[in-house]
Amino acid sequence: MSTTRPGTVTDGPPPRTRTPRRPPVARGQGAVVCAVSLGGGAGAVARYGAGLLWPAPAGAFPWTTFLINVVGCALIGVLLTVISELAAPHRLLRPFLGTGVLGGFTTFSTYAVDIQRLSAHGHLATALAYLTGTLVAALAAVWAAATATRAVLLRRSAR
Repeated sequence: MSTTRPGTVTDGPPPRTRTPRRPPVARGQGAVVCAVSLGGGAGAVARYGAGLLWPAPAGAFPWTTFLINVVGCALIGVLLTVISELAAPHRLLRPFLGTGVLGGFTTFSTYAVDIQRLSAHGHLATALAYLTGTLVAALAAVWAAATATRAVLLRRSAR
């Protein structure tokens, strides 16, 4: 027996109240998660391969990471411009290529670690050049690639 109020005795556990079930946030997102994961793996492998092919000496300007980030940003500019112009792109195209492949390929975490290492080892001028150069070049790459892609698409649609 349990009591619910002082002086009241009942013959079982208190009644359970049902709370309405909320749908899980990720319901129906399995395909998107898989697309991002597969693309991210492919992009990360490509970035890792580039780092193995063209390693940067300690204390030197990290050209490989710089070029990976700039090229990746240019490709993001092309991809998003093309996708925005398509009538009905596949719903997994942007998650796979943009967030996955290009998100895994570009490496702004390595960029931050490179800046920290260069600074910690006394290469402040190189760190500052890398910091500002990557930011300016990456933004310029996105803008230039998107602008050029849009111009090509407009010319093709005018035919």
